[in-house]
Amino acid sequence: MTLPATSDRVNRPRLSVVVPCYNEEAVLPEFKRRVTASCAQYVGDSYEIVLVNDGSRDTTWSMITAMAAESPNVVAVNLSRNQGHQLALTAGLSLCRGERVLIIDADLQDPPELLGEMMAAMDRGADVVYGQRTQRDGEGVFKRATAFLFYRLLSAFSEVEIPKDTGDFRLMDQKVLDALNGMPEQHRFIRGMVAWLGFKQVPLPYSRDARFSGETKYPFRKMARFAVDAITGFSISPLRLSSVLAVGCFGAATVVAAYVVYAWFALSVVKGWTSLLLLFLFFSGAQLLVLGVIGEYVGRTYVESKRRPLFIVTEVVTQQSLVERAKV
Repeated sequence: MTLPATSDRVNRPRLSVVVPCYNEEAVLPEFKRRVTASCAQYVGDSYEIVLVNDGSRDTTWSMITAMAAESPNVVAVNLSRNQGHQLALTAGLSLCRGERVLIIDADLQDPPELLGEMMAAMDRGADVVYGQRTQRDGEGVFKRATAFLFYRLLSAFSEVEIPKDTGDFRLMDQKVLDALNGMPEQHRFIRGMVAWLGFKQVPLPYSRDARFSGETKYPFRKMARFAVDAITGFSISPLRLSSVLAVGCFGAATVVAAYVVYAWFALSVVKGWTSLLLLFLFFSGAQLLVLGVIGEYVGRTYVESKRRPLFIVTEVVTQQSLVERAKV
């Protein structure tokens, strides 16, 4: 689907709210109520809420289209299949028209009522205002520990300064959005991509709420994949691990060789099986680790080289489109 450039669109609303949705039937009514109230309070009627259905298996799409039929401020976008959170978000960002864009999830862990503070910070000159979590309610010890570790590892590996303890919850100016939409990579890590762009970015500390309803869409497997995408997308440091391992292996081999020579002359016997087996396992593990890291980067290069579209939009529904369809 070919989309017009953001800068070419007319009749911009003051604000676009972009929301990726996957099996969110339990939370959508409350989410719409709270977001609509916040938008009306701070920008009047000059806003749009872009709800992107990411291949949901429940009644999310029918609920979104019903909301679009009821309100001229709602834009319902349907993807051809489940693309994942980051690509669903990308689809919404490519379609929105607002002078400013709020990215928020539908689970209400990020309070839409913070819109006013974000708008005020942008009025003072910020180009991006990102939410920075000071507390994470409703999350277990494991979730908090892995999140803490992820952001610290990402900070250590990344060649771009990515703010710690931040998600995609943020308000962006239109020029930042245009620059972001010009980045075509398949494996997307939106918060890192926005950090890479530069501009004036300021944090807004807040306490993250527990999920309003439903279940998390990020189990451990997806979190691990997301972490790999984040680190490999913004650093080549893992590739340099091969050189570090090579030096370590050479050092270990030197020590073992010295021991073997000593044992040959001083002990009259070479005690071999255990040390040889351990040495073999060490070298094999190091080689497989390096091959895995290289394979990850080669795989990313292969996927990017195919130049497939990031997503396929099957339908965009607004109140106006439904009226025009009824006239036909």
